[in-house]
Amino acid sequence: MSEPAGPEADPETGEVTYRIRREGGGVFRSLGATWRRRPWLRRFSYVVLAGLVGLGAFWIVLTKDLPSTDKLADYQPPLPTMVRGIDGQIAYSYARERRVQLRFVDFPRQLIDAYLAAEDKTFWTHGGVDYTGLLGAVVDYASKLGSGGRAKGGSTITQQVAKNILIGDEYSVTRKLKEMIVARRIESVLTKQQILELYLNEIPLGRQSFGVQAAARAYFDKDVDQLDLREAAFLAILPKAPERYGRKKFEGMAIARRNYVLDQMVANGWATPAAAAEARAMPLGLKPRRAERYDPSIGYFMEETRRRLIDRFGENAEDGPLSVYAGGLWVRTSLDTTMQNAVRDSLRAGLLRYHGNRGWVGPLAHIDDLDTWQTQLIVSNLTIDYKDWRIGVVTSRSGSSGQIGFTDGSTATLTGIPDKLRAGDVTAAAPINSSTYAVRSIPEVSGGMVIEQPATGRILAMQGGFDSGLGSFNRATQAMRQPGSTIKPFVYATGLQYGMTPATQVLDGTFCVYQGAALGNKCFRNFGGGGGGSHTMRWGLEQSRNLMTVRIANDTGMPRVIKTFHNVGIGDYKAYLSFALGAGETTVSRMVNAYSALANNGVQFNASLIDYVQDRNGKVIWRGDDRRCMSCNMPEWDGKPMPRQARRGKQVLDPATAYQVVHMLEGVVTRGTAVTLRDLKLPLFGKTGTTSGPTDVWFCGGSQDYVAGVYLGYDNPRSLGGYAQGGRIAAPIFKQVVLATKDRWSHQPFVAPAGIRMVRIDRVSGKQVMGAEPSDDPKSSIIWEAFKPDTEPKRYTAQDEFTRKRDALIAEIRGAQADRVAASRPKAETEPGDFVQEQGGLY
Repeated sequence: MSEPAGPEADPETGEVTYRIRREGGGVFRSLGATWRRRPWLRRFSYVVLAGLVGLGAFWIVLTKDLPSTDKLADYQPPLPTMVRGIDGQIAYSYARERRVQLRFVDFPRQLIDAYLAAEDKTFWTHGGVDYTGLLGAVVDYASKLGSGGRAKGGSTITQQVAKNILIGDEYSVTRKLKEMIVARRIESVLTKQQILELYLNEIPLGRQSFGVQAAARAYFDKDVDQLDLREAAFLAILPKAPERYGRKKFEGMAIARRNYVLDQMVANGWATPAAAAEARAMPLGLKPRRAERYDPSIGYFMEETRRRLIDRFGENAEDGPLSVYAGGLWVRTSLDTTMQNAVRDSLRAGLLRYHGNRGWVGPLAHIDDLDTWQTQLIVSNLTIDYKDWRIGVVTSRSGSSGQIGFTDGSTATLTGIPDKLRAGDVTAAAPINSSTYAVRSIPEVSGGMVIEQPATGRILAMQGGFDSGLGSFNRATQAMRQPGSTIKPFVYATGLQYGMTPATQVLDGTFCVYQGAALGNKCFRNFGGGGGGSHTMRWGLEQSRNLMTVRIANDTGMPRVIKTFHNVGIGDYKAYLSFALGAGETTVSRMVNAYSALANNGVQFNASLIDYVQDRNGKVIWRGDDRRCMSCNMPEWDGKPMPRQARRGKQVLDPATAYQVVHMLEGVVTRGTAVTLRDLKLPLFGKTGTTSGPTDVWFCGGSQDYVAGVYLGYDNPRSLGGYAQGGRIAAPIFKQVVLATKDRWSHQPFVAPAGIRMVRIDRVSGKQVMGAEPSDDPKSSIIWEAFKPDTEPKRYTAQDEFTRKRDALIAEIRGAQADRVAASRPKAETEPGDFVQEQGGLY
């Protein structure tokens, strides 16, 4: 009989199992007994356990908020926005820091070696942390503990990338530990080349420059591929003290540190002893610190562009990845620098002509604490770019002379000081010699000017005052002013739209409006008074007759006139007759855009400064022309007609009506209130304007290629003087622009739209003339006039001639009576004029 199976059935296996259990249990029992008998062992165990728990907790706290290193693979550094003009050349940048992004292959090997010699010799071999260097940093930290000094060294380039991009620059042991952890993670995510690329593009190097390319431009005015050995070595020392080594008083320290870097490059075989010796013998060769310089004439244009970009994309990085100051945008604008310079110079000349000999009009600002005058002057951000003028603060005064200080800290003698100028006043001054300056006066009167391309709506030039360095307020787009008689062409356009013609006779007589029992009648008048008889609409527009304009508005209906103003974008007004004479408020840019619709046969485009915007990678993210052509990219032709994009502009006026108005406005230049432009011998149209007071003087007009608008007036409106009229002050400014850019203006006449009929008429009566031809004489009695189909006037007869002479005689008698009445009144500040000028508003 066999025995039952048990643990001993497999003696070998059973014995081993039994022994393990017995001996293992014995060991644990023995340790447990010892732990219970020995108190010190129990305390040690608790300490070790607590230490492990604390270490784990510390690790969790230390690492829980660390940023993910994965985002470094797609890291987008903050970059400035670059702006190009119409020719594609860089015209400006919106930047608070100097930044230029390069690829790793763009960095010269010599420059890379210089940085490795200065910052991280073992970069290519360590895994993110150099423990040998770290030990030295710990010793340095311990030696400076309690002294307030900051320990140096111990950070690899990878750790600096972690600090600069992900962690921050807090000085603490925990930050250093975090930096080491993140550095190890970075090394597992990025290649060494990618880490160096981030470092060399992001490291702060002083003079508001980030990255080596920006620093190379800031310190040496060179690109990185043009740097020699001594310059590369200097840039490599900057991470240690970026705001110190670039200053003159620390030049000795900078040279010593640079030479140390050169020695390290030789020791590592990255430079020859001869090349290093030659570099050590050379000075630093730093360029003076300077701001980025762009054409100062474009200040107003670029500030308006900046406002529009910020409205669309935001200002700072917190506003989104495409912000103006961090998104690295590329912006193509319509800026035409030739036109811009002409507009700036012409408007300035007009302001100075009006200012004349008025002398000093007051300080630009005032500084109370003269102990810090240079800082306060810099902070005021007042500059000027006119001839050799400078902005300075009067630091002292004695009699008619004193001292003036400038932003660079220099001072000079100031002579010819006006009585009202005091110490602390900020003013403009111009040099008389190397050490003496004289006070200059900025005109108190100001104004704005815009030039637009009617066929596209693109604004080519914009000037919002005397100088953008004196203030960013743009009078071309932000100043709301009364347009005066420059609004009249749109009143006439409304009349033409509703049945009138350029030859329609309109009474130039008294026109009153009943305003109720309390106010009674309110009557309009012409500028300078006078009036009488009936005249053609053409004559009324050429001579800017208020009474005829009000009558046309009243007969057509003010609601219709107001609708025309709205359609062309001038503004939204109530249906009061005074608005027909320009009593409402608008801006220069709106008026120019409205006149562009006239020049473009009634088609209007939105006024634009920006053609398109690209992101940092070149992708177009916004376009001014937002039309889409879905079938334009067809892989194969489908046999159908070629696709056509939709028309961009909006038809805001009837084409024939727009052309009729332009044709009449050519007469304003030929023999009307803008006759000063006639000797340009170009096909131009335009209208002058003078508002009540007169407080503003205007001109708007141009050609089919370019339309411009300009006004002059005080920022706080007050009278410009009785002699101030649009034809005398504003039109010459436009004329100077044309003369400066004469080769850009076409001699081609305005093109009439389909349906327009050109008919010979008598200019005075408006009747059709047969058997005679118009002449080149601007005062010819026979002219070509534009009519819509079936609206031509009747033929001119002998009875018409008799009526014309009779009306002329009556008008002459009435004029003589008006002259006698005017002569009996006190004389105002006036100058004689050849043509009747206009004055808008309600009288």
